[in-house]
Amino acid sequence: MWMNIFLTGIGCPLKVKGKENFKKGETYIVVCNHKSLMDVPISTPYIPGPNKTIAKKEFAKVPLFGLIYKRGSVLVDRNSDESRRKSFEDMKAVLQQGVHMCIYPEGTRNKTGNPLKSFYDGAFKLASATGTAIVPALIFNTEKVLPNNKKFFVWPHRLSIHFLPPIPVTRNQDAASLREQVFKVMWDYYEEHKNGSR
Repeated sequence: MWMNIFLTGIGCPLKVKGKENFKKGETYIVVCNHKSLMDVPISTPYIPGPNKTIAKKEFAKVPLFGLIYKRGSVLVDRNSDESRRKSFEDMKAVLQQGVHMCIYPEGTRNKTGNPLKSFYDGAFKLASATGTAIVPALIFNTEKVLPNNKKFFVWPHRLSIHFLPPIPVTRNQDAASLREQVFKVMWDYYEEHKNGSR
């Protein structure tokens, strides 16, 4: 509710499509595209049901925001192999608790002109290890509201997030082929809807 008020107040109303793809009693790994720092505060509140995101450890040091960020995230130090291993186990524990995991498989913001950057394997190894279905999610226009090349800049624009139908996963399914499957689904959907994302 607070985010609805905030987004409307700054001239960035958000349209959410595909909530019906989250079935009651099911837990999912939600994979989102990533074009702007605006993506995290949009995805987390609007994923139906409780969820956590995988996040860089350094963001937890930001005053006030860091405390909130830490409570809603699985933190990882990407320069530490031990931290990455621990975060993987932490994410499995989150799923076992019936809480969705939100992951940005591009790793960092996509600053290219393409719909997506190459995906890392983490989300798909997690899905394979746990047999958890993947819900692809596409966020539109956040890079227009909060561009990567400008600081302290917010430009009003309509936003939308689309949740696609779950992609079922069997335990120990090949993570690489799963990554390629999800990448193609998200790329094709973005290309089809980018001009009329609402």
